[in-house]
Amino acid sequence: MDKSIDINKYRKYFFIAIFTCLFSIIFIGISSSSVDAQPIIADHLAAADFDEIPNVYYDIIKNDFHIYYGHTSHGSQIISGLNTLENENSSLDPPFFHEVSDDLGHNGDVSWEPDIRNYLNNNPECNMVMMSWCGGCSDNTEEGINIYLNTFDQLEQDYPDVTFVYMTGHLDGTGIDGNLYARNNQIRAFCNNNDKVLFDFADIESYDPDGNYYPDDTDYCNWCTEWCKTHDCPDCGCAHSQCLNCYLKGKAWWWMMARVSGWNGTGSEDNTPPIVSIKKPKDAFYLNNRKIINLFTTLVIGIIEIEAESTDSFSGMSHVGFYIDNELIVEDSSLPFSLIWSDRTFSRHTLKVIGYDNAGNFASDEVNVLKLF
Repeated sequence: MDKSIDINKYRKYFFIAIFTCLFSIIFIGISSSSVDAQPIIADHLAAADFDEIPNVYYDIIKNDFHIYYGHTSHGSQIISGLNTLENENSSLDPPFFHEVSDDLGHNGDVSWEPDIRNYLNNNPECNMVMMSWCGGCSDNTEEGINIYLNTFDQLEQDYPDVTFVYMTGHLDGTGIDGNLYARNNQIRAFCNNNDKVLFDFADIESYDPDGNYYPDDTDYCNWCTEWCKTHDCPDCGCAHSQCLNCYLKGKAWWWMMARVSGWNGTGSEDNTPPIVSIKKPKDAFYLNNRKIINLFTTLVIGIIEIEAESTDSFSGMSHVGFYIDNELIVEDSSLPFSLIWSDRTFSRHTLKVIGYDNAGNFASDEVNVLKLF
């Protein structure tokens, strides 16, 4: 009796299986890429919360960022504020800034874009871009602002590893009925609706530290004069304005950077460990790094890439350590957290990952693996 297998008989099942696998991969890939993104808005409330920033973030920001900043005189107010804060506290020395004498121009002007692209292409270590206004928002149009927003958004898509900071224009005395107010609200709406990072220049200028609102003020910050008559105010040079204005912008900038670095915006001490898990290999049979079939245990033949997922919503992740049989193999501080395991063996092992957040909290996950070859 012929017991050979009729391949044609099972052909349709083979294609169904392939289709199912492909569908699952696509579906899982789409699902896992969905992130609960949210806008980061550095406004007068950010300046007020400056003292809530956990100290651990200052070193993270100083060490992790290389910033392209295009500005003219008004944009220099942020730099003046940062310098004033550093004079008060030497630990607040900012990260590297590549400053370019340019701003966002006027109605639909995007002449600044080629220089940004050129710098990013030639300086891959640059991971943030900031561009400020210098009067060009006041006389802009809805169409012109849309050109600015769409150009910045396209840069974000073309350079996904770079954070782009949007900005509103400085106050000009025209108040809530003026064109500037409408154009700034246009920028705010875009950033809120599309989860952007916004440095709200105008909002910081519109409120004194007690929360009183001055929408009709100018870039000079007239309310600063009255405030400083009854409060201690810093003394510094501040283009077009008073030192307190620059000082508050410096505080809001540090707040923004801490949020970009992973801080959740609350000032309480971080005693919560991160969430850590081994995503691969786990409960399946893998052949040379390819998952073949789900199992009740973990079997690996050949090379395998160990993949870990670790998140922390408060102080952010510092690094993940990979261990094989309790021996540290490598520490990984950048996403995706992974390790190529190519050792030849014919035995059971314990894989363990330990994730550490920036506050020193840690958590671990482990899996037993039978590895052959």
